[in-house]
Amino acid sequence: MTEQSPSIASAGRYALGPRQVRRIGYGAMQLAGDNVFGPPRDRDEALRVLRAAVAGGVNHIDTAQYYGPGVVNELIREALHPYPHDLAIVSKVAARRDESGAVLPYDEPHQLRQGIEENLATLDIDRLAAVNLRMVDRTVAPGKRFDAQLAELVQARDEGLIDGIGLSNISREHLLRAADQTEIVCVQNLFNLADQRSFDVLQECTNRGIAFVPFCPLGWPRGTQNQILTSPVLADLGKQLRATPAQIALAWLLGLAPGILIIPGTRTRTHLAENLGTAAVRLDEASRAELSRHFPAPHRPT
Repeated sequence: MTEQSPSIASAGRYALGPRQVRRIGYGAMQLAGDNVFGPPRDRDEALRVLRAAVAGGVNHIDTAQYYGPGVVNELIREALHPYPHDLAIVSKVAARRDESGAVLPYDEPHQLRQGIEENLATLDIDRLAAVNLRMVDRTVAPGKRFDAQLAELVQARDEGLIDGIGLSNISREHLLRAADQTEIVCVQNLFNLADQRSFDVLQECTNRGIAFVPFCPLGWPRGTQNQILTSPVLADLGKQLRATPAQIALAWLLGLAPGILIIPGTRTRTHLAENLGTAAVRLDEASRAELSRHFPAPHRPT
């Protein structure tokens, strides 16, 4: 296994619970079939991508049992087991797939426990670095049910099944309520150049030293992703900086706060190499100002 490239090492590290992970990781969701359901398009390439990611220095991989379902975890196990000692595998619970591929809630406390155990079994691992409690609807205010869900994850952590508790698809209100009850090590929310609605959550994470992991960092597929990757602004900056639009968008994220951990996903080693090369991209103040003009953040009350 080769050592990590200088570019990914230069992006630095940040705490993910008791672990220090590199700020460029890998999101494994795309390794499943279309619509994150069924076997991969190219199983051999999927295995090669996972091995190349770790060989390139990635020590933070994001997954979920309901990707496939089970498909992505099984690929990770086949490609990487026995796992490197510093590899942090993070999963999420509170959803499942039915036989048609529909995503359904699976978020009763006992179901969360079952979800954790299924992840451990398919990955063939004794403990996960973190498990994210994924909210189905972030607009629903947290209450006693949220507290009971959180308590189930606390129990799993106390029993040594997970190292840390994370939250996903949440509001700032969820984060504040959870942080009053236990340590939260990471938050995964939709966030990218074209969709910055979770800025208040990012800011709260930054203030508390909690890792913020933006999902869909290049935009929502078949939606804001096109807005970002086909943007003339990113193309022009890319020419100046000798970088691709994707690298510009990912570098912008890394520069927002030291606690941002990116997990761009891909099915191919070509795109993986592009993503890992992001750390070599440096956006100066003028470049960031240009991006802000074209991708303004939502109004934030002072």
